[in-house]
Parts: sequence; C-alpha cells; structure tokens
Amino acid sequence: MLLPTASAPPRRRGRVLQQALRDAVRSGRLATGTRLPASRELAADLGVSRGLITEAYEQLTAEGYLSSVRGSGTWVGGAVRTATATATATATATATEPVVAVPPDSPALDFRPGVPDLSLFPRAAWSAAHRRALARLPHRGLGYPDPRGLPELRSALAALLSRRRGVVADPERVVVCSGVAQALTLLGFVLSAEGQRAVAVEDPGSPEHTGLFASTGLRTVPVPLDAEGPRLDALAASGAQTALLTPAHQFPSGIACSPARRSALLAWARGVDGLLIEDDYDGDFRYDRAPVGALQGLDPDRVAYAGSVSKSLAPGLRLGWLVVPEALADAVTVRKRTLDLGHPVLDQWALADFVARGDYDRHLRRCQRAYRARRDALTSALAALCPDAEVTGIAAGLHAIVTLPEAYGPRERLLERARRAGVAVRPLSHYLSAARNGIHEADGRVRLVLGYAHLPPGDIERAVSLLVPPSAGR
Repeated sequence: MLLPTASAPPRRRGRVLQQALRDAVRSGRLATGTRLPASRELAADLGVSRGLITEAYEQLTAEGYLSSVRGSGTWVGGAVRTATATATATATATATEPVVAVPPDSPALDFRPGVPDLSLFPRAAWSAAHRRALARLPHRGLGYPDPRGLPELRSALAALLSRRRGVVADPERVVVCSGVAQALTLLGFVLSAEGQRAVAVEDPGSPEHTGLFASTGLRTVPVPLDAEGPRLDALAASGAQTALLTPAHQFPSGIACSPARRSALLAWARGVDGLLIEDDYDGDFRYDRAPVGALQGLDPDRVAYAGSVSKSLAPGLRLGWLVVPEALADAVTVRKRTLDLGHPVLDQWALADFVARGDYDRHLRRCQRAYRARRDALTSALAALCPDAEVTGIAAGLHAIVTLPEAYGPRERLLERARRAGVAVRPLSHYLSAARNGIHEADGRVRLVLGYAHLPPGDIERAVSLLVPPSAGR
C-alpha cells in the first residue's frame, strides 16, 4: 500500500492516503472487519496531521469502504466487493447458478426514497446523552410531562430551527410529536373540529397523507404542480382552507417553490382565512445551493411548521416537532394530551442534550458529506451508462428524479427487468393521484424516484448498471 510522504503537499497527501486505503480494501489486503489504527496513532506513524487521517476515514466511511462508531473505532466495512470475493462468487455462479441469482421478490438493491443510512446513527453520542439525562433528571421529572414536550427540549428546538431553517419559533408554540405523521394527525383533528372537511395536497406527493387525514375526518384534494410549485388555480378550485406543502424541496419532484409562488400561497391562505402546513421533511440536507429558508418564517400566523429526526437521525426514534400558529396552540395541546399524555421524557431529555451540546450539528455535517458522495455516485453512474438520462431534484434531499429515454420503456417492462435483476425502484406515477397517473409518461419516457442516501456508492453503481445495462436502451 503506497502511503503519503510528509514532504508532499497536504491536499495531495490526503488523496494518496484515501486511494491507498481504497485499493487495499478492494484487493482484499484489508479484509472486512479489519480494525484500523486510531487516527492519532496512524498520523504519528506516517508523520502527517491527525486531521488528514480523520478526513480520509470520514471520506471512505461516506463512500462505504469503512464503518465507524464514535468512540469505538474504525474498521473495514462489508459493502465493498473485494477482488477475491468477486472471483469466488463468479466461479460459483458460473458452475451452479445464473450470474444474477437474486430472488425476484427479495431485491438486494432498493432505491427506496426517504431512507437515511442508519449505520451512520451516532450510537456513542446518543448513548452518552441518555446517560447524562438519567444522571440529571430529578425524580419528579419521571412523572407525566407537559403534553407539548419538556421545556428544555422545546427551547433547544426553537433555537435550532431558528438558526438552521429561519423558523420563527417561540418555545411556547413548539409541540414535541411522534414524528411528522402525528403532527399532521394533531392538526387534522383540530381542523376537523373547526368544521373543515378537506385539505389540499400536492400532486405528486406522499401517498400516506390521504390515510392520515382520513383518520381525522378530512378528505384530501390533489393539487397539481408547475415549475414554480403548487398551481394556484387548482388550489383556488379545491374548496379547501388548508394546504399541505413541501415548499423547500417538494416530495418527490424536488421543486423548490419560487419566491413569487411562496408569496402567492401566503396570500391565498390569508384570503380564505386558512392555513398552510409546511412539511420540512429533508430541510437539513442541501448540497449545491444555499438552504431555502422555511416558508413559516414569512408568516408564522398562517403556517404550521412540521419536522422530525426521521431523516437526520433515525425514523425509529419517533421524535418530531410542530410549530403552530398562536391561534391553534391551545387546541393542539389539548388534542396531544388526549392522544398520548405526552412524549417519553428520557428521549426528550436526550435529544435536548444532543442538540444543546452541538452533537446534532456535528452529525448533520457527517451525513451531509456521506449523502453528497452518494448523490455524486448516482449521477456519475448514470452519466457513464445512460448519458441521455435526465436527473433532477439533486441539489437537496435524499432522492432524485431520473427520466430515462423512451428506448428504456415502457414503464412496466423496465420495472419487470429491474425486479428480475434484484433492483427495487418506484416510478413517479406511484406518487400521482389516480386521476393523473400516467400523465407524465405521455412522451414515452420513464420517470423514476431513486433514493440513494442509504446505499454505499459501490451498491449505487452496481444497481445502476443492472437498471440501465447498455443493451436495454437499444
């Protein structure tokens, strides 16, 4: 393994070290599970800075070559298929089974959108936050909590959202929820009790919203999009007083509402004495542009803002927040009390500590690097294997929209070919209302929603090669 010399420029030393580690893992010289030296120890051995070693470890972790747990070290991950393993697997497959031997109903490579890489979860830091919470929590703190959430967490979230997303967040108007799903349910019950009967939703949009609102007595009215966001004519014709939006990075199209459309949406809400619900589902991840501030910051009395740690930490934590207009705060608090008497206090204390100490920001920076590398792996693989593919919505978030040329269609044929190859993909039509299903494929092209955040770069490249092999587009 060729290692950098101390006389080389720092940038070049970093590149040389990273490439040497990649080559060692690919060749099998560093086997899966091999523990790497601590950054301080390796830096001393090589005569380079510790920061150079740390940066190399983080970059290769983001690429899938290494795995790490804070406080437990770094080791060779299992995502990379080494030369030895490849040769063995190829020989076995040739002798006994087809080369692609993945059962059709059990895809090995799933481009499911909206899924973070759970191996990046900061176990050591989260565990430490829990220990500190238990040590500091007074006995009375284990009683029934304020249904809005612990004051310490609401204050920490208010400061975080103000700083990162431009939200106008008074801690008294922050409600801790079991994710955005519960936030929407709470609002649905309150709006239904006020006599509202419908909520306008984006089309395409999340299929989950119809069921969530139906459980509260509200029907959903799909509103199509144009290049600037939800169409105002369709919104006006919906008859709704409330609209659910993803204005910073529309799901799944990736559109960011234009400034003019944001103003027009607020004007609509004021005109009908209504409400905009902002689902900021992936607001923490921006790659090639400055973050788009929350719509709520423009009119806190007309916008309810919802978010969670489901994309940033892990969906299994079931931790989220709702910043409500003052007029709805009391009704939402009462409904939260009747639903579950408040959120678990230990998790709230832990998250408050995690945010206040800066661990949340550090974790987001780590994820940002990893997800950017994976996005780049997706776009590079598509550019190499299918240069006519159109990739959009990639400046932010955890997924992209990929439009394949007509030669790769029709849609059902492509989906079946992907299934047989062991690749799970979802067409854009999956997120369209029944009335508009198929409208985007009138030109014969196939549009896919590809989530990449949870897949190592090597898996992304392999999945793309299976999805769009050169022969498929002929």
